[in-house]
Amino acid sequence: MSDNYTPTTGAKIFRSIFWFLFVILAVIVGLYPVLYFFSSLQQSFLSLKDRALLTNPLWHISFYTHIITGGLALLCGWVQFSGAWRRKYPAFHRGMGWFYTLLALPAAASGIGLAGVATGGAVSRYGFALLGIFWLAVTYMALYYAQNNRILRHRQMALYSYAACFAAVTLRCWLQLFLHLAMDFILAYRIVAWLCWTPNVVVAFVLNRKANSAFARKNEAEDL
Repeated sequence: MSDNYTPTTGAKIFRSIFWFLFVILAVIVGLYPVLYFFSSLQQSFLSLKDRALLTNPLWHISFYTHIITGGLALLCGWVQFSGAWRRKYPAFHRGMGWFYTLLALPAAASGIGLAGVATGGAVSRYGFALLGIFWLAVTYMALYYAQNNRILRHRQMALYSYAACFAAVTLRCWLQLFLHLAMDFILAYRIVAWLCWTPNVVVAFVLNRKANSAFARKNEAEDL
């Protein structure tokens, strides 16, 4: 394939549809936590949890920290992946990057804490705990690389970070699919605790490999 390859009309349409769905899902799920402020926790899937846990002040702080900061991170983070916005509004990109980071770090940290009492036992707990650790680590690395002007590495870590953040979307998609197939909720939740984020990370890895290749080709062209 030529380095000067330009997408066909069909490819452009597919990308536009994909981007539209990506943004719509991020916005809808990003706003989803608002529902918890207008309904009882016992009326949601949290009804499966022990009543003593639902009345624990520390759990409440962790839970609302996680859904508020995580929802806002999901809601605003997609803007960072628009190349046009980055080029046209670099100051906005930096500001939004800081805003996302200040939301993602507490969302990931509180998620690690909540993982210890996740529905589904040890399988779910390890899945969500590793998600939180991964999200926390790559978000910090994205910030570190940005501050050290290592832009390619920054973008790659930022992509991994949002892939972890987007688990809020894929969790709901996978869970609804499994429940539609009449799978037991606890079994489905155990699977989804891993499936909601590992494929996202694989996709981010593939995209980052492509970015590495493009960067290498650009450097080779500049050396000629």
